[in-house]
Amino acid sequence: MLEKASRRNDDIIRDATVTELVMANRILAREDVIDDFGHISVRNPLNPDTYFLSRSRSPAVVTRADIMEFTLDGEPIGSDTRRPYAERHIHGAIYKDRPDVNAVTHHHARSVLPFTMVDVSLRPMFHMASVIGKDIKTWDSQDEFGDTNMLVDSMAMGHSLSRTLGDNRVALLRGHGCICAAADVRSVIMVSIALRDNAALIQETRQLGDVTYLTDGEIDMAGRMLLSEMPLARAWDYWVGRAGFHGL
Repeated sequence: MLEKASRRNDDIIRDATVTELVMANRILAREDVIDDFGHISVRNPLNPDTYFLSRSRSPAVVTRADIMEFTLDGEPIGSDTRRPYAERHIHGAIYKDRPDVNAVTHHHARSVLPFTMVDVSLRPMFHMASVIGKDIKTWDSQDEFGDTNMLVDSMAMGHSLSRTLGDNRVALLRGHGCICAAADVRSVIMVSIALRDNAALIQETRQLGDVTYLTDGEIDMAGRMLLSEMPLARAWDYWVGRAGFHGL
């Protein structure tokens, strides 16, 4: 009886995790953060050595049936033969290197892309962007891999990118996009949206004058506050409503 109850509880946790991941795909698409080639994953809460990620499909139309489970080396669990994302190694490498991270996004938000190619700081300039952290580095695949197709399509490249990320929440990819990492799905969505907004606001502000960035203390304190339970719950309600999940 206890074993059956435990299995039932595990099924509930797994189902809730997959449902939240599907909603996260739709939310990030609705918010113009993830385009047709971006992706979001979540670590399996029942087994930290695996993670969930959609099959290779546009995030705007991801369903529960599209979600696959992978080892941290990017191998599909079981006999699933559907085509996965080529850049799934971004997720596995970060989960291997960062036990504190349970959700990862890779996206190409257009406001962020210019910052991957110029020497202009993307550190937070307004309080809602404090969640992205104060240290944002840029990874250049040329340094280790020379000319490539620009995709992070091997574990070697994934770990190289993860080393640039370090202990931070955000890293940029030269001429490509960015990665965001956080403790859970809702937090990584907040980080991803804040990064997009901060990039756009810096570009707008620089047309008027020099940017005044937040201090280290402001970034730490505001970021900690915004990633706490109440702000995340309020933001989640907003995102869910905009993505059309009313009444779920």
